[in-house]
Amino acid sequence: MNLTKEQKKERSQSLAKEIKQSAGIFFTAYQGLKFQDIAGLREKLAPAKCKLRVERNSILEFALKEAGVEGVDGALLKGPTAIAILKEDGDVALSAKSLAEFSKTNEAFKIRAGFTDGTWYSEPQVKILAALGSREDNLSKLAGALYSVVAQSAQVLQAPIRDFAYVLKAVENSKK
Repeated sequence: MNLTKEQKKERSQSLAKEIKQSAGIFFTAYQGLKFQDIAGLREKLAPAKCKLRVERNSILEFALKEAGVEGVDGALLKGPTAIAILKEDGDVALSAKSLAEFSKTNEAFKIRAGFTDGTWYSEPQVKILAALGSREDNLSKLAGALYSVVAQSAQVLQAPIRDFAYVLKAVENSKK
């Protein structure tokens, strides 16, 4: 599809606005995938509030500059590139997990890099991020750990009172 210079500029500005409002971006290579495969990946990314977008590298490069994303590697934008844009309230770990799982089942799909909170992540780092678990998983683990500490503290604080009650009961039994 041939775009005019004005259309390219509009798409670049629209993409830059989307990137500015995002919680993170993942750069991927998708060459060799069928449309059905990409549609399946989009469905997997939806629960994480992540949107896969295929865009021209020149438009993507200008959008990244306009969005203020620094440290873009030149090799990152070589060949067909798709970006997964995470919405502001999306789950970074769940998105990374969906992308990593998809790359395991589809050899043509490669994760190139990730960018979130001003930090660049390489492919191995994105896979480590995917292993962290979702926000809900981590919150439930934290709640369980906090409950465990509170329960143990309560038992430690109740021990002297319980032991004193045992002593009183023993004294009572000995006087009978």
